[in-house]
Amino acid sequence: MKHAHPLMLSLAAVGLLLFPLMAQSASTESVDPAGVQVQQQQQNGIAYLSGGIGLDESHFIQAAKGYNLHMTFSVGAQNQYTSDVSVQVQKASGGTVLALDNAGPLVYAQLPTGKYTVVATRNGEERRDVASIGGGAAHNLVFHWTGDR
Repeated sequence: MKHAHPLMLSLAAVGLLLFPLMAQSASTESVDPAGVQVQQQQQNGIAYLSGGIGLDESHFIQAAKGYNLHMTFSVGAQNQYTSDVSVQVQKASGGTVLALDNAGPLVYAQLPTGKYTVVATRNGEERRDVASIGGGAAHNLVFHWTGDR
């Protein structure tokens, strides 16, 4: 049987003790309402939030409940948020249920149960992904572009 090095055990214990504190501070971080320009909107009966410029807006959206599709848009080696994305959420059977221009960097949507294709376009460069929305946890999609073009 292998023995764990005492230093590794100490580091693991410190990590376990600090994790709840870090998680708590992230989830209870206060949001200054003056810094939030995001409001729930609707399109074709689909409720959504789009925004996340600045910490207050991003924390506000990330804390929002009831949205089962979470999309994040980033660009470059530093994974910087970007808000110049066109998004189309399409039913598997065809037909667009949500179409947004200059969306992001965060978009949260409340979709009916089903399978969807999400097409995100930035500067003519398209990214696609599929989301199966059901009764469980929110589906997270991350779209990334490598360059700033």
